[in-house]
Amino acid sequence: MTATDPDFLQFRDGLRRHLDWFAARGRSVPVWWRDDDAIEPTPALDRLLAIANRHGIEVALAVIPRDVQPALADRLASERFVSVLLHGYRHQNFQNKARGEKAAELGSRRDPDEAIAELREGAARLFALFAERYQPVLVPPWNRIAPQIARRLPEVGVRALSTFTVFHPHAFAQVQTHIDMIKWKKERRFIGWRSAALRFDFQLARRRTNPDEPIGILSHHLAQTDASFDFLDRVFEILGAHPGARFARVGELIPRSASSDTAAGTTGG
Repeated sequence: MTATDPDFLQFRDGLRRHLDWFAARGRSVPVWWRDDDAIEPTPALDRLLAIANRHGIEVALAVIPRDVQPALADRLASERFVSVLLHGYRHQNFQNKARGEKAAELGSRRDPDEAIAELREGAARLFALFAERYQPVLVPPWNRIAPQIARRLPEVGVRALSTFTVFHPHAFAQVQTHIDMIKWKKERRFIGWRSAALRFDFQLARRRTNPDEPIGILSHHLAQTDASFDFLDRVFEILGAHPGARFARVGELIPRSASSDTAAGTTGG
């Protein structure tokens, strides 16, 4: 894929027109970035971090507590643009696929007491490994969580939920992701610039009446092709150069009362 790819050029020009609209009104749309399923250093993670550093945008890594390796904390120790989020506990599906139930670790078939105990243990482990880099945000595996578990998240010290697409009806702060560049069904690949343009069109049209709602970019570094990494690089280059957008850290988007200590359950929550 080259800079002269007509689909990319059409995407770029359309995105710039949207951003021009906000800039002309003295507004800027906050953009944040979440990447799921980190547990250890890999070449793909190195590539992801290079993009974050090149464009000065924080990547919020959703880390699986049961499987995380101490080497990941060592790898991130000197990074400027990384935070860590709670990605369930084990990333295991407890729903009944034979009955057509969609995958979820924290779904309706979990015992809430057991799930909350695991999340508490996971939050404590991430805080022990990553300290202030850990942010008290739960990313439920497969982006699904049962209400009976969601309502008890303050017991874990979690201050916000992050799933995918629009807000869900939880009486809880949410920091959503909206644009995933991977086509998951049948053939795992980049969605293409035309599909990406449609997704940005929809999200930026919504922000015209709600400009303070951040747009979340979702990536999965372990599942990405070169085209998906190229998407991140090019999109962040466009957004970072335009006054109609601004990069936000996840810590700016959650309730101000949040702290790493309460998130880890080391004080009341």
